[in-house]
Amino acid sequence: MGSAALIVAFPVAIYGMAASLFGAIRHKDEFVRSAGYAVYLNFFLVTAAAVSLLHAFIARDFSLQYVYEYSSRSLSGFYTISAFWAGQEGSLLLWMWLLAFFTALVVFTNRGRYRDLMPWVIHILMLNGVFFLLLLNFVTDPFLAIPGQSPGDGYGLNPLLQNPGMVYHPPALFIGYVGLAIPFAFAMASLLAGRRDDAWITAIRRWTIFSWFFLGAGILLGAQWAYVELGWGGYWSWDPVENASLMPWLTVTAFLHSVIIQKKKGMLKFWNLFLVIITYFLVIFGTFITRSGVISSVHAFGKSSLGTFFLVFMTLIATAGVAVVWRRRPLLLPETNLKSLSGKEGGFILNNFIMTLMMFTVLWGTVLPVVSEITTGTKVAVGAGFYNHIIGPLAIVLLILMGVCPHLDWGGTTVRNMLRRFILPGFAVLAGGGLAWGVGVRAPISILLIAFSAFVVASIIEESINSAISNGKNTGKPIARALRRVMAGGRRRYGGYLIHIGIVVIFLGLSGATLNRAAIATLYPGESMKVGQYTLRYEKMGWIPSRDRLAVKTRLKVYRKGKTLGYLTPERRFYGGREKQPTSEVAILGNWKEDLYVALTGYDRDERASFRVLVEPMVSWLWAGGYIIALGTMLVLFPGGIPTRVLRERKVAR
Repeated sequence: MGSAALIVAFPVAIYGMAASLFGAIRHKDEFVRSAGYAVYLNFFLVTAAAVSLLHAFIARDFSLQYVYEYSSRSLSGFYTISAFWAGQEGSLLLWMWLLAFFTALVVFTNRGRYRDLMPWVIHILMLNGVFFLLLLNFVTDPFLAIPGQSPGDGYGLNPLLQNPGMVYHPPALFIGYVGLAIPFAFAMASLLAGRRDDAWITAIRRWTIFSWFFLGAGILLGAQWAYVELGWGGYWSWDPVENASLMPWLTVTAFLHSVIIQKKKGMLKFWNLFLVIITYFLVIFGTFITRSGVISSVHAFGKSSLGTFFLVFMTLIATAGVAVVWRRRPLLLPETNLKSLSGKEGGFILNNFIMTLMMFTVLWGTVLPVVSEITTGTKVAVGAGFYNHIIGPLAIVLLILMGVCPHLDWGGTTVRNMLRRFILPGFAVLAGGGLAWGVGVRAPISILLIAFSAFVVASIIEESINSAISNGKNTGKPIARALRRVMAGGRRRYGGYLIHIGIVVIFLGLSGATLNRAAIATLYPGESMKVGQYTLRYEKMGWIPSRDRLAVKTRLKVYRKGKTLGYLTPERRFYGGREKQPTSEVAILGNWKEDLYVALTGYDRDERASFRVLVEPMVSWLWAGGYIIALGTMLVLFPGGIPTRVLRERKVAR
């Protein structure tokens, strides 16, 4: 049934794409309505295909090649679900299902609105759908049957993917990736429809924030998976696939800032279009390098024939984007000119410049090995040092801007106002730097991160208090009540500040990386090792069989300053059918200050074991920052109160 649903969905998508195009060009509403019905039918058919594949996994239908390769009878129900997107075919089907769902949602929620934009929006989104259905039907079929008799059991899921992180991380990334198709479609539709206004920006606001959040959450969940699963103690390695997710996140973050200038001042129209187009281009580019086999990565899919198709699709996006922007360039002229770089406009422009520079740095580091191999025959290795030396200082400047921008005025800020507003944040810089030095931080980059994190927090607090004081003077209310009133009335603004604080907390977590301590030791039971203030006594080893694996499990007793803290049980796992791919299940004893991280790296039959032990300060701050960003995003997405549209209608009615 799944295969048939995908086959039928393909011409339905083509029809929706063609009917919406005809309706847009000839202004035929009946064709646009018909295209909308095709969108709903397409969603129904792709959902049927997705449900069919999921059922095949749950029913252990190993007659399907994809189910055979990524599951087995011993695989738990939890990971049987995640096996759906573990491989090339299933992950593309998930991508297509999300695209079909988002397209249907856009059509449903905008029925009767944006009448001149929606035909083009449907056309562009269905064009994307046609591309992915083409791949699913003719290149990488998830319902391909194994010839002959069905195998009795499957090959099993890659052990590295048998981690809770792999259940949440890929879907979060995909939601972010696919969601960014919506801003792209509306932006292009606005140009194609010849609109001069900012209606498309209003239409995509929530979609952009929603996609930005899920893409960021996917990146953070991936970092957490790498930390607990790969056994090397890190969470980010500038891997090409990691970079592929970071690049569109950087450009869409830049867009979320620069679009404020367009809404307020009618400036940067051309730039904002560029950011939206290149963001979606980078989404497809990331998919290309992940699925084509041109790069080597623990996160990448195997080599396939998909690369050529994605290359053609990327070329189409870039060519069409440039052609439409060039043809409609008179619509993108600014309504006002920049008067001063000392205002918010200047701050946002500098923010955009730095983020774009970061994106191009990451892009260059990602493609350089491939480019060098093609041009010279030698693959140039790009290590973490390349990224850290460029991205690190740029991140510091971004951090400073996060503290500066709230205090800038639109149109320009006088020197006197700047000096007056930055007294408290200035002291916070000194206090933060002094605190960092006092607790033993000596790496300049970490001291700067901590000092300017304090600057950002102090700046936000001061700006909030100043707003409350001003409100209190105007309304005669006490400052505490005025502060609540200001925050309640500006949830989007304070949601944004909360997101900035979440980013600051993540930066503080990153600053701890320079304080890491590590030790490697090979011990017999009864022997101990010391790392920092921790003493670890190796007690015993055991071989623990279970339904789907054999685990070599060790137990270490942990002391700190003579006090027992508990036990850690790092292990190595050998899954049935994949004995040559043992996984390292690390053990972590953590609190808000630091993680004690232990990986079992080797062992022998007489119970001698080798351990890699790290003390990693402030790692938990990375994950905490993610939760704060989630809370801020909820405030920005759902600010509450009475919608502006309703207020406007009430005003008109009066």
